[in-house]
Amino acid sequence: MSSLDSQSPNMRSASSHKGLHALLAGLSGVDQVGAEARAAALGTRSIKKESKVWAIDTAISMVDLTTLEGADTVGKVTAMCSKALHPDPTNPSTPSVAAVCVYGDLVPAAREVVGDRIHVAAVATAFPSGRASLGVKLLDTREAVAAGADEIDMVIDRGAFLAGNFGKVFEEIVAIKEACGDAHLKVILETGELKTLDNVRKASWLAMKAGADFIKTSTGKVAPAATLPVTLVMLEAVRDYYTQTNVRIGVKAAGGIKTSKDAIKYLVVVNETVGDAWLTPDLFRFGASTLLNDLLQQRQKMLSGHYSGPDYVTID
Repeated sequence: MSSLDSQSPNMRSASSHKGLHALLAGLSGVDQVGAEARAAALGTRSIKKESKVWAIDTAISMVDLTTLEGADTVGKVTAMCSKALHPDPTNPSTPSVAAVCVYGDLVPAAREVVGDRIHVAAVATAFPSGRASLGVKLLDTREAVAAGADEIDMVIDRGAFLAGNFGKVFEEIVAIKEACGDAHLKVILETGELKTLDNVRKASWLAMKAGADFIKTSTGKVAPAATLPVTLVMLEAVRDYYTQTNVRIGVKAAGGIKTSKDAIKYLVVVNETVGDAWLTPDLFRFGASTLLNDLLQQRQKMLSGHYSGPDYVTID
């Protein structure tokens, strides 16, 4: 057990930064060619019809239905939340999504619609750039939680991470986790800006050590966003972390996942990498806006035998 493991998050300070650097430096490098090949191979797996029905319902139940635009309104959020609760009003057997994800000022509107039936996630900490003082980030987080968010999606300071200032990133996550209170914390790595899979592995471990409940690929505002190889590396990190600590950390793949076919590929990667214990909304999520409609259309096809067009699903 490392010196970091023996400390509570609130006790971790600058004195532990040497240990943090040593931990990250001691991680094995990622075989990028191997990771890409394995992700591609898993992505070609086919599943039987009975399993596909289950996979589509599971994917729906894992969606964080999201709107994160400057033009968002209370009306748009209200409509999205109604859809989140009843994705297919014509078929009550359709599961609700896991959560809705909005900017902090729209949390009250979301909570008013969903009550305690699904989670309300708020992006915080100067999303999507993360370029703000810690004081501003803490205020952003506390206000969202006070407004009713029970999940916070924070962004790391990628500039600090890429400059090797891991201690700053670590301490910010610790502080935000404390500000969350009982709310779960998802830490967005913005993997498209981390450039290498080695950095993705390091950022994943850093976030988990600092207290993340979930590690998340992307804001959805930077390309590339979620990819199968990146998600594979993050899943390997949570698997190895669980082996060491007996603590399960969730993974959220966000950005660019638009079709049922893609979603099922991710579920296969989850199952083959960390096992079916992670095939639950408590431990795996899709951050998406357009994915849900395709899942609903495929579900309607599986149940009715014919394909339903976009007019048969509600507009986001």
